[in-house]
Amino acid sequence: MIRKMICGLAGTGASLFAATAALAQDGPIKAPTVEQMAGMVNKGDTTWMLISSALVLMMSVPALALFYGGLVRTKNMLSVLMQVFMIVSVAALVWVSWGYSMAFTSGNAFVGGFSKIFLMGVDATTYAATFSNNVYIPEYAFVIFQMTFACITPALIVGAFAERVKFSALMVFTVLWLTCIYFPMAHMVWYWAGPDFLVDAPTDAGLLWGWGALDFAGGTVVHINAGIAGLVGCLMIGKRVGFGKEATPPHSLTMTMIGASLLWVGWFGFNAGSNLEANGVTAVAFINTFVATAAAAVSWAIVEQLHHGKPSMLGAATGAVAGLVAITPASGLGAPMTSIVLGLVVSPICYLFVSTIKNKLKYDDTLDVFGVHGVGGIVGAIATGIVAAPSLGGQGVFDYTVFPAGFDAASYDMGKQVFTQIKAVLFTLVFSGLGSAILFFIIDKTLGLRPTEEAEREGLDISEHGERAYNY
Repeated sequence: MIRKMICGLAGTGASLFAATAALAQDGPIKAPTVEQMAGMVNKGDTTWMLISSALVLMMSVPALALFYGGLVRTKNMLSVLMQVFMIVSVAALVWVSWGYSMAFTSGNAFVGGFSKIFLMGVDATTYAATFSNNVYIPEYAFVIFQMTFACITPALIVGAFAERVKFSALMVFTVLWLTCIYFPMAHMVWYWAGPDFLVDAPTDAGLLWGWGALDFAGGTVVHINAGIAGLVGCLMIGKRVGFGKEATPPHSLTMTMIGASLLWVGWFGFNAGSNLEANGVTAVAFINTFVATAAAAVSWAIVEQLHHGKPSMLGAATGAVAGLVAITPASGLGAPMTSIVLGLVVSPICYLFVSTIKNKLKYDDTLDVFGVHGVGGIVGAIATGIVAAPSLGGQGVFDYTVFPAGFDAASYDMGKQVFTQIKAVLFTLVFSGLGSAILFFIIDKTLGLRPTEEAEREGLDISEHGERAYNY
């Protein structure tokens, strides 16, 4: 039994294009030929994947850039916009150069190979598998969709040490972090041979996929991965000048609300697009994303009302993002009512980290990247083992070796799955945490991570980029 996971773990290994066995409609699945794959491509699926890719790109620019930009001080507004904008640009180039090959080709359990470096062998006539037997999408559509994930993940990290990092050092870190951390994580969690290739390549899969860890749209690969990297970064770079002594209020909550709203809209491409097809499970991921986010926004507002006597716009926006993060790994695996519960639960937990634990430990996670993405991702990843249970309306586990693929509700073991989810979370925290620390250390000792105190006080807009966000 192979567990249904996520996002384009689709089979883009070398075997996908070398298969010569005839397609069988009955009995054991046999790999289709490339010519047969061409007849298994649905224009609706392709259209949905391209639309989803555009929606996920919108999550980075402008959504994340505006969300983060509104939260920093005026003198650092443009620096945050520039950081996010250029991370997306750099990541896109790295992805098509060697990232796609490292993440989604056959290699070993930890990382793929270089058979598709510079997209070698990928063109308009090659295809990527989906989660359904005999259903394929153009490989370029898969490359593009996964590229948007590679673009937004390192961009999330910068919020943890916003207002105090050198631009040039950050760009170098982005390239190294993608290569050493993100691409291997994407391979370990999302790569497998594809449903029609399990008979020929039953062990051709990433490490965590082989464990049976569930991650429909990036709880481990994106949010925990970025969240722990951000925490390590803020600790190693150090606190902002004047931290705890000078007021550092957000300069534009209006902009932050616009960014959060665009994130919510774009997240439908992030989660529902991760099904790789336009079908009923896509709708499941869509509605779960909608209601979990709404519940988390409401939950955060209620907690603030009880704690401070007033709900805030910043809190509502933060709660919505926490809900989006938590539902991500479970979006196509749970059900609407359990998704609502997940949204209601995640906000108080993230609120505790943001409002209490961070203050007690006195670390300067500027925009609460770990408190929201790291903690929210951990909650969502572990909870996925619960909400995926068929007894709670979840999708269960699929057997891709039969045609058509289906699941046996009686075979789902919630306790075993939750244990697997915890193991995947711990692995991600250790792998990304240690790996990110090494990269931060190397860059700090060579290029230097932090600008001078004078440059930081002046603001990174002027000291790093020579311009201001506002001319008044």
